Amino acid sequence: MKLHELSPAEGSKKDVKRIGRGPASGQGKTAGKGHKGQKARAGRGPRPGFEGGQMPLQRRVPKRGFNNIFAKEIAIVNVADLEERFEDGAVVDAEALIKAGLVKKELDGIKILAHGELTKKLTVKVNAYSEAAKAKIEAAGGTAEVI
Repeated sequence: MKLHELSPAEGSKKDVKRIGRGPASGQGKTAGKGHKGQKARAGRGPRPGFEGGQMPLQRRVPKRGFNNIFAKEIAIVNVADLEERFEDGAVVDAEALIKAGLVKKELDGIKILAHGELTKKLTVKVNAYSEAAKAKIEAAGGTAEVI
């Protein structure tokens, strides 16, 4: 294959619609804009959502909910995930959880939840635990430290 032999994929290129170029083009005279009126003039009509002075939909419909700017975004991990990914006696902290792929990034903290079983003795150092998760970690012989 040579550079001059390259061509775009079939159907990927469209010809530009040449409007206002005489009757033979099919887009002559009024150039597909019909006769007169706001939509036929230069500058092309009112803004999107304008309903001719009627109260527009986005203002008729009531507002709902809000975004709490003070909300903390906590990454959660279950004890079953710790059982799968870590060896007996491992130290589990934010860096280890990210490396294991259980957490994408630390966000505002990491919390361990109690879903699943834990048999390995782990030292877990994160921001928060559910009571049941802390009990499961300590029942398996590990320690649950809050940082």
